[in-house]
Amino acid sequence: MATKQQSQNAITLKGSAKLVMDYLNFGINSILFQRGIYPPESFKTEEHFGLSILVSTDEKIQQFLTPVLSQMKDWLLEQKIQKLSMVVSNVTNKEVMERWDFKVQYEGSNDSNPDSIGNKELSTIQKEIRDVLRQICSTVSFLPLLDCPCAFDLQIYTKPDVEVPQEWAETAPSYIANSQELQLRSFSTSLHRMDTVVSYKADF
Repeated sequence: MATKQQSQNAITLKGSAKLVMDYLNFGINSILFQRGIYPPESFKTEEHFGLSILVSTDEKIQQFLTPVLSQMKDWLLEQKIQKLSMVVSNVTNKEVMERWDFKVQYEGSNDSNPDSIGNKELSTIQKEIRDVLRQICSTVSFLPLLDCPCAFDLQIYTKPDVEVPQEWAETAPSYIANSQELQLRSFSTSLHRMDTVVSYKADF
């Protein structure tokens, strides 16, 4: 009985990667809604991690996000990815207004053994993710208003030896002039640790 209980609570490497991808998906969707990058009527409410999360119904956004997150999941399993940056820029002059950095650290075993098992209960991990998603939603109260039409892009930072899909282009890092930085909560699956930082253009 004890063994059965342990196996139910244990998280696999694949399960950990999926949790990270779910967090990124819902985190990005929350940012798109909270920061007003797309109109509120293009979002629907879904229940995830015990929260009501607003998810975009725009097919173009889903068609953009799905392959990126799927590729990231593979790279997570191989320990090839360092961070994902969500860059929010002014549509008119391309100025970068905000950058959300989702930084990955690999915990536990240093290899990418697919049979790796974590030592943290799923309910604890889900609570930590829930806390970070709540914090993302609350940032709208103190981040500067985006008073211009904005678009977003994703930049993935990988180790040099990865095979990048042909349709993806290399880009330079996106910097923000006069930026300030806010460190959000972290969460850990015991196999992956995710740190989230938002940099934004400060009002001077």
